[in-house]
Amino acid sequence: MSAEQTRQAWARASRKYLEEYAETLAQAREARLEPVEEQLLAGPVAGAVVAHPMSGHGVDDAALARLGAAEVIGLDYSPAAVTSARRRAEELGLPCRYLTAELPDSGLDTASVDVVYTGKGALIWVPDLAAFLAEMRRILRPGGVLFVYEAHPLVPLWTWEPGQVRVREDRSYFARSHVNDTFPAGGATEHQHTLAELVTAVLAAGFTLEHLAEHPEPFWKPEHLDAVAAWDGRVPNSFSLLARRS
Repeated sequence: MSAEQTRQAWARASRKYLEEYAETLAQAREARLEPVEEQLLAGPVAGAVVAHPMSGHGVDDAALARLGAAEVIGLDYSPAAVTSARRRAEELGLPCRYLTAELPDSGLDTASVDVVYTGKGALIWVPDLAAFLAEMRRILRPGGVLFVYEAHPLVPLWTWEPGQVRVREDRSYFARSHVNDTFPAGGATEHQHTLAELVTAVLAAGFTLEHLAEHPEPFWKPEHLDAVAAWDGRVPNSFSLLARRS
């Protein structure tokens, strides 16, 4: 699956940012981060400049501002996502600004932010993890924080069956990528990294690990599903990581 095919899939999916503008605006008015995120970020985010790579619809940016961020900088390579997020921030009077950026090149100045927030579906779109982390370290001020709250790397293996937890026969934990068959546009390639690879890459990029935890709760559930066996608390569905720039 080529990068261009993934780009086209994203372009199709990004139409939802405009088509569902009013619904997303309503979400942004009341947006809060997940409890584990607020617990870990309340201190680092207060009064901070926060960069949010792959910011998407920007709802989490509203939540970061509500948590006390002085400024949130959303970065996304989808013009539709950037345009709609910018409009929402302006309507709500939020201290957020948005840039079209094709990562790992963020376009931000060296040592210009205090926190990098990579939450909820960012790292699966990163083909070169080392280059991405090097850029995040570059834009962070010394002592700045890298925060990750993501789907657990095992999640691509779980089926969405209600009866029992099953591993998909067409997926491997150690594969480098897979084509997402649930993504709204269909056909986008997700990049896979094991949890060990993720942690090792963070350390190799010059960060000091301060927090790592695995969680049974998924951060996203399709609206048409509720009784999925993999969500009953027995297997990991998300993880949180906080590391400090050394």
